[in-house]
Amino acid sequence: MPTEQSTPEFWVEQYGDFLFNYAIKRLRDESAAEEVVQETFLNGIKYYSQYSGKGSQQAWLTGILKRKIIDFIRKRNKHQHDQTEENDPSNHLFDQHGNYHKGASNWTSSPDRNLQSNELWTIVKSCLTHLPQSQADVFTLSVMEELNSDQICKELAITPSNYWVRMHRARLGLANCVGRQWNSNEEAATHAE
Repeated sequence: MPTEQSTPEFWVEQYGDFLFNYAIKRLRDESAAEEVVQETFLNGIKYYSQYSGKGSQQAWLTGILKRKIIDFIRKRNKHQHDQTEENDPSNHLFDQHGNYHKGASNWTSSPDRNLQSNELWTIVKSCLTHLPQSQADVFTLSVMEELNSDQICKELAITPSNYWVRMHRARLGLANCVGRQWNSNEEAATHAE
């Protein structure tokens, strides 16, 4: 017999906001986040007998949600094509001969120190929305979901070389975007003083 804590109503009340925020940070799409959270709750109901009770229900549901996010990204990836060369963000960083454009991305302070900052992560998340979905998906699975390259290749049904191309382009695009936004934020702060 189900207890009050094993009911979907309880889960929605207690964990709904957390799960939705977790999903939207990774998918950057409200309807997609709603979809995967609903699927998480449905799987929670379907497989509740498998919940051992050793960990928290929130952690158990988050584990289900992680799998649903990966499934969603894999399906979305199958239906989208990779970015064309003329829209490649690396074109802003390199000329047609492969030489780096001076000043294309200029970090004014230590990237290691900046990664700890909430402001930087806000900028990174914003910049992810400007990347082609296939590149953002690979970056999200690698950095936010902490999957290794073999797992990502398997989940997205891509080759290792395609993974590295997407990851390289994602990093270049993010470096360019984050560098521009970070520098403009620092300049605005300097002028405000």
